[in-house]
Amino acid sequence: MAAYQDFIQQNEDRDGIRFSWNVWPSSRLEATRMVVPLACLYTPLKERPDLPPINYDPIYCGRSGCRAVLNPFCQVDYRAKVWSCNFCFHRNNFPPQYAAISEQHQPAELIPQFSTIEYTLTKAPSHPPVFLIVLDTCMDDEDLQAVKESLQMSLSLLPPNALIGLITFGKMVQVHELGCEGYSKSYVFRGTKDLTAKQIQEMLGIGKGVAPIQPSRGSHPQGGVNPSQQLPSNRFLQPVHKCDMALTDLLGELQKDPWPVAQGKRPLRSTGVAISIAVGLLECTYPNTGARIMMFVGGACTQGPGMVVGDELKFPIRSHHDIEKDNCKYMKKAMKHYESLATRSANNGHVIDIYSCALDQTGLHEMKYLPSQTGGHLVMGDSFNTSLFKQTFQRVFSKDVKNEFRMAFGANLEIKTSKELKIQGCIGSCISLATKSPVVSESELGIGGTSQWKMCGLSPNSTYAFYFEVVNQHNAPIPQGGRGFIQFITQYQHSSGQRRMRVSTVARNWVDASINIQHIAACFDQESSAVLMARMAIYRAETDDGPDVLRWLDRMLIRLCQKFGEFNKDDPSSFRFSEQFTLYPQFMFHLRRSQFLQVFNNSPDETSYYRHMLFVEDLTQSLIMIQPILYAYSFNGPPEPVLLDTSSIQPDRILLMDTFFQILICHGETIAQWRKMKYQDLPEYENFKQLLQAPVDDAQEILQTRFPMPRYIDTDAGGSQARFLLSKVNPSQTHNNMFSWGQSVFSLDSLISSSAASEGGGHVLTDDVSLQVFMEHLKKLAVSSSS
Repeated sequence: MAAYQDFIQQNEDRDGIRFSWNVWPSSRLEATRMVVPLACLYTPLKERPDLPPINYDPIYCGRSGCRAVLNPFCQVDYRAKVWSCNFCFHRNNFPPQYAAISEQHQPAELIPQFSTIEYTLTKAPSHPPVFLIVLDTCMDDEDLQAVKESLQMSLSLLPPNALIGLITFGKMVQVHELGCEGYSKSYVFRGTKDLTAKQIQEMLGIGKGVAPIQPSRGSHPQGGVNPSQQLPSNRFLQPVHKCDMALTDLLGELQKDPWPVAQGKRPLRSTGVAISIAVGLLECTYPNTGARIMMFVGGACTQGPGMVVGDELKFPIRSHHDIEKDNCKYMKKAMKHYESLATRSANNGHVIDIYSCALDQTGLHEMKYLPSQTGGHLVMGDSFNTSLFKQTFQRVFSKDVKNEFRMAFGANLEIKTSKELKIQGCIGSCISLATKSPVVSESELGIGGTSQWKMCGLSPNSTYAFYFEVVNQHNAPIPQGGRGFIQFITQYQHSSGQRRMRVSTVARNWVDASINIQHIAACFDQESSAVLMARMAIYRAETDDGPDVLRWLDRMLIRLCQKFGEFNKDDPSSFRFSEQFTLYPQFMFHLRRSQFLQVFNNSPDETSYYRHMLFVEDLTQSLIMIQPILYAYSFNGPPEPVLLDTSSIQPDRILLMDTFFQILICHGETIAQWRKMKYQDLPEYENFKQLLQAPVDDAQEILQTRFPMPRYIDTDAGGSQARFLLSKVNPSQTHNNMFSWGQSVFSLDSLISSSAASEGGGHVLTDDVSLQVFMEHLKKLAVSSSS
């Protein structure tokens, strides 16, 4: 088992890929019987400081329908200088510059340890990135001041050749000129009227042709354009080194939106028009160039297209209950508006980030398409004047070990597969490029019907779920012993402006599941399968009813238990799972209870935010979101991970819980009392002081690295904020079974809860089913001859 875990870890470290199954079934029927689909999680830009710099273009297979890239799995005849493609078996000649290669002198792309390799494309033009700030001015003075300071700080973090622009909005939308010396000038648009890109272009006097769609080699973004066309766009988008002083002054002078707000009214906020103008401005100046629209909103859009709530406070913004009852006056129209803007922006390769900080909802539910289709950041908080926002925003401009920004633009990802596989689709922050090819399956899952996707924004954590199907029918399975191949080709604009291409090629063995089911079971990756199934469930939850999604998850879990469990018919106590499957039901239990599928006690904005994060984060972070991590600190020994269970809540322990969105420290009752009595300040209780400090230090380590920065909660057992912990732990001990009253039947559940009570474990006031009861029911259904 340890060797198998090492194999999975090595593959993830090298290629950024985790498959649900690490050997593949040899027929379509066997693949469907395995319940969890053949799929993978792929992180295209996983940080690999050890990759050699390849400053030449890749070699492609010469067959027109293939065009796979040379990789370590290709067969090479070094004497004849010929290589055979491992996807279509076409024989290709090496170009003249490869004349000196031999078995002892191999190019990097043929060395097995470089199954993932990155090329710097020499012929592609280099462009600086564009940053367009879209700032809401209808917020409190404190919040507005905090955003202005964060933006002024960010100017020093941007590359000096980057272009920057500023749009502010309240009741009106203002596009600011940055080329003015000594005075400020802006173009004002009505916040109630939507404009096309052409209208914006004409009103701002922008000449078409500024954009570098096909510029000359190595040119500046505006190379090859005559000066008369260059000037207009320069007024709104200027290089940072030219306008940082003017923009710093302009931001400093910005005031709260001057339009008066009557009592009982919301401020008139034109978010929909502001973002439309931003998309139109970039569309007619820098199409197909790396650009970020960074939008800062402090409330909901209350007028014009994209409006999500009226301006009267007596009518609250829509809730999940309203959505269920179809009682949302503005929702569908607003969604249509933002979705069309997201599609336009994505087609032009532009990223849209949303930083939403307010105590009430701001309309993220309607605006979710903007970041999800363009690969943008979605950050949600209570106020801009908090470290949560300030540090998160600072981390957008963080750099890697090579001192390069952790952001990439305008990526295209293409997949090549062996003829035995077809691509069903992708679930993640991207849009389809509708590229039909023989490897595309007719049955779609997620964003399907294509072998290429566009990701406008990428970070080293951006992870995508790809789903595949086996082509061969049951009566003509793939012969045993062979290998199937998948190649991921990601071309993107690096933060330095260079075009780069990362190629990952992976291979796995084919196995006949009808005779070798143990071999397949031994190669199951329960962690990646849990995340892949979670993404499928949440993708379904966007369109299906919540209970239907839960029933689908339950059915899939029961089928998996029936397929891979060992049991005697109708005897639940005989059920056994091999160690490769033991954690999977636990992940499904926590997923069913999570905020991703249970919308109770969450607003639609919060639900959209949580789901977005699960769609973009890598495997480790996604697992933390599904099943939070719990550490215990006590005098009995060093910190240790403990069960996410009520039995772990002890009076003489400090618990540290990481849910990804929150970092919570909860002090047991005894510890909390000692702390109130200030024992930690007495020299003879130095060890108690160290115990209190240990979880704080560990929490700080997580807080300093995670993006977005989590909410930090410090509480005591029985305190109001301990609810965050109680809502996540498995309720093995509740008010119903705390003292085993009224339980005439001896059960596993009563045994566990009574032992927890004897250990002094906490209890939760809930009617939720515990993991133990869930597992008992699961075993009964799995072994039942009628199910």
